[in-house]
Amino acid sequence: MTASIYLTSAEGRTGKSAVAIGVLDSLRAGAPRVGVFRPLIRSRATRDRVLELLLTRATAGHEYDQCVGVTYEEAHENPDAAITKIVAAYRAMRDECDAVLVVGSDFTDVAVPTELTFNARIAANLDSPVLLILGGRQHDGIETLGQSAARGSGDLAQLTELSVHELRNAHATLLAAVVNRADPTSLDEIQAAVAKELPEGTPVWTVPEQLALVSPTVNAVLEAVDGQMLRGSEDALARDVRDIVIAGMAMEHVLPRLIESSVVVVAADRAETLLAVTMAHEAPTFPDLAAVVLNGDFALAPDVERLLDGIGSSLPVIRTSHGTFDTAQRIMHARGLLTAEASGRLETAIGLFREHVDVEALHELMRVHQGSVRTPTMFSYELFERAAAANAHIVLPEGSDDRVLRAAHTLLARGTARLTILGEESSVRSRAADLGLALDGAAILDPTVRTPMRDQFIAEYVRLRGHKGVTSEIADERMNDVSYFGTMMVHLGFADGMVSGAAHTTAHTIRPSLEIIKTVPGVSVVSSVFFMALADRVLVYGDCAVNPDPTAEQLADIAISSAATAVQFGVDARIAMLSYSTGDSGTGAEVDKVRRATELVRAARPALEVEGPIQYDAATDPGVGASKLPGSTVAGHATVFIFPDLNTGNNTYKAVQRSAGAVAVGPVLQGLNKPVNDLSRGATVEDILNTVAITAVQSAAPGAV
Repeated sequence: MTASIYLTSAEGRTGKSAVAIGVLDSLRAGAPRVGVFRPLIRSRATRDRVLELLLTRATAGHEYDQCVGVTYEEAHENPDAAITKIVAAYRAMRDECDAVLVVGSDFTDVAVPTELTFNARIAANLDSPVLLILGGRQHDGIETLGQSAARGSGDLAQLTELSVHELRNAHATLLAAVVNRADPTSLDEIQAAVAKELPEGTPVWTVPEQLALVSPTVNAVLEAVDGQMLRGSEDALARDVRDIVIAGMAMEHVLPRLIESSVVVVAADRAETLLAVTMAHEAPTFPDLAAVVLNGDFALAPDVERLLDGIGSSLPVIRTSHGTFDTAQRIMHARGLLTAEASGRLETAIGLFREHVDVEALHELMRVHQGSVRTPTMFSYELFERAAAANAHIVLPEGSDDRVLRAAHTLLARGTARLTILGEESSVRSRAADLGLALDGAAILDPTVRTPMRDQFIAEYVRLRGHKGVTSEIADERMNDVSYFGTMMVHLGFADGMVSGAAHTTAHTIRPSLEIIKTVPGVSVVSSVFFMALADRVLVYGDCAVNPDPTAEQLADIAISSAATAVQFGVDARIAMLSYSTGDSGTGAEVDKVRRATELVRAARPALEVEGPIQYDAATDPGVGASKLPGSTVAGHATVFIFPDLNTGNNTYKAVQRSAGAVAVGPVLQGLNKPVNDLSRGATVEDILNTVAITAVQSAAPGAV
């Protein structure tokens, strides 16, 4: 399993890039192929600076475009679609890595919770635990040369509380926290205050402010003032700028005010000040300066140029057309950025990280992280990924339904499955063209046309049902029915599965399957489940669509089939046999039926985790479960819910769907030898897509449906 970690913060300018460099360096020590992923970038027109920097040190060998999710604009227009794209891009590159560093966004100018909330949603959908980065400096607009006021422990505690709340609401897993750019004089106090607001046992580390990382370079000042370098060494552009001096007075008053590593702003017509400052920089009795910025449109006199040539100073002299005030403002807001060329800064960042963060503890947390969150987006992505891998051939009998045609177009475009659509070919293709749909690659068959395939189907149906009085004439009539024709295609291997019901009843879909495909040996009943994709997990509900009042024996079969379906789709099966009482607390025919069914499941499948009778709250809530059934591995942690009758199951799944905002996928039929699935007559195109994908996955495990 690929280890991953998601770096995010509740605001910008936390120094997240420096932390990312430290994390990446530590991951490289223990994993041969370390990748980097950036789920959100500003624009595709310009390359993301942070990602480009990290890719120079990543070892998985990915190209830039492989490591990008979506732009902020795309996320703003359709957040759900954006997350789906992010998951797909991440999964594609993750499978080629031993570890992945995911670096969230922090550049939007919106309210604090909004930025963190969306990053938390992404982290949950990537199943990547979060390293929360908290900024140790104030960002109230007062910032000079990368430096700002220190943030106190109380403010940091409040920010931590807000951040933890946002992460929890989005079902993201908090791995640890780092307070970056913290006040060096208050590290222990800050650590203690933040730790109180974190979940118990969550580590927090404090990394002190380091001016070498936040101070801008001379080159950054050059860009900030829209300047032109007149003279000096280009190597000196990499110098750090720690302060600014406005030389607005006479030369003799400027010299005593020079500051180490400062930029000196000189009016372009004050040649004597420029010469004095340049000479002072070269003199051992004065501070070393970072640069001189000449503001104004006055050109240097030739004799001044000659004097400067004679001094031969490497001090950069930059010209800008901006006025003194504007120039000073621009310099003060220049930012120190980590770049691949600034190797000294990168090593400083790595050294700080190693010194103040317990790297081994962080790696251990990543190693033991067991992703328990499974969002609807994750479930959908995995479903369609597995369906495409199955390369199944699915028959869609209802070619006259526009929803089916729209779904077929999408399925073919995605490569989800190979398709046969039943219907009169010219009518189907004409209607698809009217709707602007492409059905290239799909076979279209008319069941009413006499073909060798149809003759084979008639003969097979007579063989299967002759003992029931079925003649060739009856079989011939049956094969005019799209449900019978499609089912026979599955039975004889012309298709791997069938999806129907958008325009037909459940009985019309299932009856041919019971006659032709039949049930799995040992299973007495065909049943159904719904996958209930909640915000952070996927549950299985059965039976909610087929059997009105199952017997104890049928209920046991439904439970066993539902557990198998759950496992087939990546849900650990912990079965709750639901009733209106828990354990031995109640009696009555309905409770006794559930108790008997539970005993039958345990006898038939001893390895299954099953509990019953059990009430819904005891099955779902760990506190209630521990109270009512102490020691049970199912109580409070159930994933497969078996309802005692159709009335209860159908009402419950619809209530959960509406009240909890769950995505209900199904019904999924189970118990048949080969997969046939039924649609609701109110099915949406999305429902059809999901059901075809499910059928394709079922077809990859013959005898398990």
